[in-house]
Amino acid sequence: MSHDSVLIIFASPMDIFENKVLDESRQGEALVLDATLGVGNKKLFLESYGCAMNFSDSEIVASILAGKGYSSTSDYNEADLILINTCSVREGAEQRVRGRLKTFNALKRKNPKLMIGVLGCMAERLKSQFLEQEKIVDLVVGPDAYRDLPSLIESVEGGLKSVNVLLSLEETYADISPVRLDSNGVTAFISITRGCDNMCSFCVVPFTRGRERSRNPESIIAEAKDLFERGYREVTLLGQNVDSYLWAEGKPKKELSGEELRSAFTFANLLEATAKISSDLRVRFSTSNPQDMTDDVLHAIAKYENICNYIHLPVQSGSSSMLERMNRGYSREKYLERIAAIRRIIPDAGISTDIITGFCGETEEEHRDTISLLKQVQFDFAYMFAYSERPGTLAHKKYKDDVPEAVKKNRLQEVIALQQEHSAERTKKGLGKVHRVLIEGVSKKSNDRLYGRNSQNTVVVFPKGNHIKGEYVNVLVNEVTPATLLGDVV
Repeated sequence: MSHDSVLIIFASPMDIFENKVLDESRQGEALVLDATLGVGNKKLFLESYGCAMNFSDSEIVASILAGKGYSSTSDYNEADLILINTCSVREGAEQRVRGRLKTFNALKRKNPKLMIGVLGCMAERLKSQFLEQEKIVDLVVGPDAYRDLPSLIESVEGGLKSVNVLLSLEETYADISPVRLDSNGVTAFISITRGCDNMCSFCVVPFTRGRERSRNPESIIAEAKDLFERGYREVTLLGQNVDSYLWAEGKPKKELSGEELRSAFTFANLLEATAKISSDLRVRFSTSNPQDMTDDVLHAIAKYENICNYIHLPVQSGSSSMLERMNRGYSREKYLERIAAIRRIIPDAGISTDIITGFCGETEEEHRDTISLLKQVQFDFAYMFAYSERPGTLAHKKYKDDVPEAVKKNRLQEVIALQQEHSAERTKKGLGKVHRVLIEGVSKKSNDRLYGRNSQNTVVVFPKGNHIKGEYVNVLVNEVTPATLLGDVV
C-alpha cells in the first residue's frame, strides 16, 4: 500500500458542523488530506463539496476505486480521472462546481484521455444537462450507484458517456470499509442512514438521495470498533435524520407491525451500543430532526460520559406558520418543548441550529418570530442562510419565491448579528472552568499550540507541551474569543 493524498474541498459550511468536526483550519478552503488508496498506475483527483455526508461518500468512492488500481494525486494536472462530489442544497455550491468543471475541461482539451465525472446530488438532478446539453463530463454517478463506478469508467475508456443515477431502497454501502481521508487519524464519520423521508418543502435531498433506509447496526458497531483499534478516538454517526434510524432486519418502517416497531433497534440503542465500545471513544451524531428526537436519545446521552453533550437541532424558522409552509412536521411550541427537554435532561448541552431567512412568503412578523426564538433559546452557534429556491422541490412547485433578495439579506444579517452575540455569551460561560478536550492537531495560528474540542463541540486551544493528538487532556480556560476557548493543561 502507498501513502497518497486526496484533495477535498469544503465549499460551504453546510449541514451540521463539519468545520468543527474536521479541523479548526478547514473553514471552506481547499485542503490536502492524506489517505492510503493502494498501488496503481492510474491517478485519481477527488474533490468534494457540501455536507459531511458528501465527505463520507467520498471515502466510500476512494475505497471502491482503490480496489481498481487508482492511487491518488493532489495535483489535478496529473490525473487520469477527476471526480467532483457535488451538493445541490444551495445554489452557491452548484455555481462553484460549474466553475471547477470549466477549469477541468480546459485541461481536457489538452489531454483528451482525461476522464471527468460528477458524483452526488447534482449528478442526479442535472444528469441530462451535464451529458447531453453542455457535454462537459464523461460520467455522471448518483449517490446510490458508486459500486458501479469501475464499470462506468470502463465504458468511458471505451469511448462511451456513462450514467447511473438510479436511487435505491436498499443501498447503504455497509460492507465497504471507507478509506479515511481525514489526515488527523483521530476523528471519523460513520454513515448510519441514507436518504430522507421528511419532504421538507425547501429541500432537494429526498429527490437526490432517495428514500430513507437504515444500516445494519452490527456493521456500524464493527466499523466503530475497527476505528478505535486503529487509534481513532471519536466517531460521528451521520444521517440526514439520525433520530429516525430504525433497524428491524432491514424491513422498511411502513411494513413493520406494531410489535416489530416496538422491538426494533432504535437510534438510542445504537448510541448506547457505540458508547459501550470503550469509554475512550467519543460519540457524536448529526443531524437531528426535532419531530423525531425522543427522550430516550437524550437519556442515552446523559447516561454515557463519552456521548458528547452536543446536539445540532435545526429549527429553520421560529414561526409556526412558516414551519408549516416548510413542511417541517413541528410547530414553534413543539420545538421549544424539545429544547426544554434537552436542557432538563442534559443541563450543560451545547445546542446549535440552522436558520433560513426569506423563505417563500415570509412576512416581517414571521421573521420577528425567528428573532424572538433565537433570543429565547440562545444557541451556541448556528448555520444561517438566505433562502435559495431549488428546482424540483415542493416549494418550487407550490410557492412563489417572492421575498426580495435585499430583504432576505437584511434579515439574514440581523440573524447573524444576534447569533454572534449569543455565541460570544455562551463561550464566556466556559471561562474559569476545566474542560476535557480530545486533541485533534496543531492549531492553525501557531505550531506551538494544539487544539481540540470539548464535549459541547467548542474548539479549545492550549500550549503544545509534550501532548500529542488523540490524547485527552483537561484544560483550564483563562481566555475566550467569540468562538474559541483558550487555556492551559492542568
